[in-house]
Amino acid sequence: MRKHRLYAIVNIIGFATGIAACMLIALFIRNQLSFDKQIAHHDRVYRIIGQVNQSGIITRACEFPAPMSKALQHDFPEIEKAGRLMPNKLFGGSANQVRRVDQANDSYEEGFCFADPSILDILDIHLIYGNREYALSEPNTIVMCKSMADKYFPNQDPVGKMMIFNDNTQRPLKIGGVMADFPATSHLQYKCFISLSGLSFWNGEQETWNASNYAIYLLLKPGVNVASFNQKITRDVLDKYMMPSWKASGRPAMEIEKFLKSASLYLQNVTDIHLGSYNMEDDYVKHGDIRYIWMFAAVALFILLLACINFINLSTARATDRAKEVGIRKVIGSLRADLVKQFMIESLLYSFLSFIIAFILAYSLLPLFNKIVGMQQLTIPWRAWWLFPLVALSVFVIGLFAGLYPAFYLSYFKPVDVLKGKLGLRNKNGGLRNGLVIFQFAISVVLMIGTMVIYKQMQYILHSKIGFNKEEVVMIKGTDALGHQTASFKNELLHLPDVENVSVSDFLPVDGTKRNGNPFWIEGQVQEKQSVGGQRWVIDENYIPTLGMKLIAGRNFSKDMPTDSQAAIINQAMVNKLGLKDPIGKIITNGSEHLHIIGVVGNFYFQSVKQQVDPLCMVLGNSNSMISVKLKTADMHGAMDAIGRVWKRFEPHQTLRYDFLDQRYAAMYADVELAGKLFTGFSLLAIIVACLGLFALSAFMVEQRHKEIGIRKVLGATAAGLFTMMTGNFLKLICIALLIAMPVGWFVMNKWLQNFAYKIHISWWVFIIAGALAVFIALITVSFQAIKAAVANPVEALRSE
Repeated sequence: MRKHRLYAIVNIIGFATGIAACMLIALFIRNQLSFDKQIAHHDRVYRIIGQVNQSGIITRACEFPAPMSKALQHDFPEIEKAGRLMPNKLFGGSANQVRRVDQANDSYEEGFCFADPSILDILDIHLIYGNREYALSEPNTIVMCKSMADKYFPNQDPVGKMMIFNDNTQRPLKIGGVMADFPATSHLQYKCFISLSGLSFWNGEQETWNASNYAIYLLLKPGVNVASFNQKITRDVLDKYMMPSWKASGRPAMEIEKFLKSASLYLQNVTDIHLGSYNMEDDYVKHGDIRYIWMFAAVALFILLLACINFINLSTARATDRAKEVGIRKVIGSLRADLVKQFMIESLLYSFLSFIIAFILAYSLLPLFNKIVGMQQLTIPWRAWWLFPLVALSVFVIGLFAGLYPAFYLSYFKPVDVLKGKLGLRNKNGGLRNGLVIFQFAISVVLMIGTMVIYKQMQYILHSKIGFNKEEVVMIKGTDALGHQTASFKNELLHLPDVENVSVSDFLPVDGTKRNGNPFWIEGQVQEKQSVGGQRWVIDENYIPTLGMKLIAGRNFSKDMPTDSQAAIINQAMVNKLGLKDPIGKIITNGSEHLHIIGVVGNFYFQSVKQQVDPLCMVLGNSNSMISVKLKTADMHGAMDAIGRVWKRFEPHQTLRYDFLDQRYAAMYADVELAGKLFTGFSLLAIIVACLGLFALSAFMVEQRHKEIGIRKVLGATAAGLFTMMTGNFLKLICIALLIAMPVGWFVMNKWLQNFAYKIHISWWVFIIAGALAVFIALITVSFQAIKAAVANPVEALRSE
C-alpha cells in the first residue's frame, strides 16, 4: 500500500463509496419492508381488495359496502375476526373540530377514522388506558392516541371523559381508551378511532350493498389456504349479495352480467399494503412502491459492482509489477495455493479497510440521506445482534468476489517465463479489462439517462398544462368552524387588495381533499346503458374562476339563478364517456338526482398523472371545511398576514391552518421526486467510482508504456500525437459503452414511463447529452496522465537503457 499509494487509494475509496451507498439504500429498504410487522399475528391479517378486468384494463379498489364484513364473518368459519375502517372525509373522517366538553374553544385536528371494535384486536393495537374489548363497543365512543390524549388531558387517564366534535353538543363522544401512537412503520397513521357501533350515516346505510365506503380487514384462523379462500369469497359476495342487490336497485342486466364476469376479490396481507398498493384507486393511506425499492437496490449493487471492477482491473493491470514477485516466490518453493491465499488476504484486507471507511461515510451522510428520503427514523442498528456477523460475511463475500480472479490470474505465472521477461500479459488480460471498463461506463450512462428522463417527467408533471392554475392559491383548512359566518368571512377576504377570488369547497384537485364516486347515466337510459363511474363534487360559483379552469362550453354557476341548484357542470371526460355530442341542456342522473348540464369544463388532473382523468360532475352546494383563496401579489408573506388578521376576527381562539395548492400538488409526486434525487446522487457516485478506476488505469498504462513513449518522442512524435495515442483507446471503449447503454437506457426508462397515463417522450438530445458528458468526463479523467506522459523528457524514460 505504501509503495503503490494510488492503487490503494483508488481501491479503498471506490470500495468504501460503493459499500456506503449500499448501506444507506439497505437501511431505506429495511425500513420500507418492515411496515406492519409489529403486528403480532401479521401473517394472518389481510385486507380485502376488489379487482375488475375490463378489456385488459385492471382496476383495483379497497372499499366495500357496509354489511360485507358481517356477511363474511357469518359465511366463512375460516375468519376469526372481521372489522372495518372508514376514513371517508365526506362523513367526518380525516379532520374535525374538537374540544373537551368543559371547554369553549375548538381545535382543528386531523387523523380521524371510523372503526369497528374488532379492529383493535385484528391490528393488535396496544391500549395504554382502557380495555381493548370494550373501548369501542358502545356507540359514540372514541379511542385516541397517546399524544392527542396528552394534549387534551395532560398527566391523567382520560377514559370516560367526554369530547365535543364539530360543535355537536347533542352527540358528545366518550373516550373509551388511549392507544399508543402508531409507529412510523405502520400503514395507518391515525390519531383517533371513532366507533362504528350503532352508527349509520344515512337511513339504511348499514344495510345497503350499493355504496362502497369501508375498508375490510380480516384475521384468519391458522392454516387457511389464502388462494382457495380468495375464490370462495369472490363467488359468495358477488353471487349471494352484490348481484341480487344490484338487480333489486334496477341496475341494467347487461351491466350486472359484465361486472360478474370481470370482477374478483382477493386478500392482501397487511405487510404488503405499504409497498404493494401502488396501483390502487382511491386508497385511503399513503404508501410506497415496491418497484422503486428494487430499482434503488439494483442501482446500489451496480455501484458496488463498479468498485469491484476497479479492483479487478487495477490488479490485472499491475500484473507486470507482481510477476517477478510471483516468479521468485515460486522459485524458492511457494505453491500456487500459497500465492492464491496471499492475494486473497490482500483483497480481504482492502475489503475490511473499505468497510471501516464506509461505516464512517454512511454514518456521516445519514442525516442528509434522511432529509432526501423524507425520513427521520433511519439509523444504523448498532445494537442489532445480526449487524456485525452480517458485516463480517459481507467483508468476506466482497473481498472474495473482487479478489478471486486476480488471485488465480497472478498466481498462474510460470517462473521461467517471468524471469526471462516472456510474459505477454497485455494481450492476455487486455480484453477482459477493456470489457469491464465498457461495462462500468455503460452502467454510468444508463444512470445518467435515467436521471435526465426522471427530471424531465417531474418538470412535465409540475409545469405542464394541468387544466387549472395551482399557483398563488391558498387552501385554508378547518373553515367549517366558521359555521354560519362562512359567507361573511368569504366576503371579508374578497375585500382584501391582494385577493383575486375566493371559493368555498373542500373538493380540490389534490390529495387529502374530499372525493365522492357515483354512477352516472343519461336521463332515460338507466335500464339500457351501463353506468359511467365518475366523481360528484360540491362547489360554489367562484370555484372555476378561483382555480383558473377553462369552460369550453356553456356557462358557470350563478347564485342569481335558482334553477342552478339542479344543474351540473361536467368535464370533457364525462362528455366522452357518456357519448354526449351536444351536452348543454342534456339531463344526467346518478340514480337520486336529475341534473341538467349547463357547462363543460376542460379536463384537469385531480388524480395522479399516472391515471387517466376520470369523469367528473360538479354541482352547486355547500361543502365548507376548506376555502381556497386566489392571490394576486408577489408579497405572499404580507397577504398571509392580512388573511390571518381577518381569520382572528372570526376565530380568535383558533390558529389559521393553511397549505399552498402548488405544494400539495407537488407532494402527490413525492415518489417521483425521490427517485430523481436518488438517481442523481447515485449517478454521480457511479461516475466518480468509474472515473477513479479509469484514472488509475490510465496511470498504470502510461507507466507500462513510458519507454515506448520515450522512444516515440526521440523518433519525432509530437505531444499531440502521443496524447491522441494515449486517449484514443479509452475513448473507443467509452463509445462502445455508449452504443450499449443508449438502447438499454431507452428501454428501461420507456418501461418506467409506462406507469404514467400522461408522460414525456424521450428525446434524442437526452442520449446526446449523456454521451457527450460521458466522453467529456472520460477525456478529462485520462487527459492528466496522457498530457503528463506526452510532455515528459524522453531522457528520463530511456536513462536505464
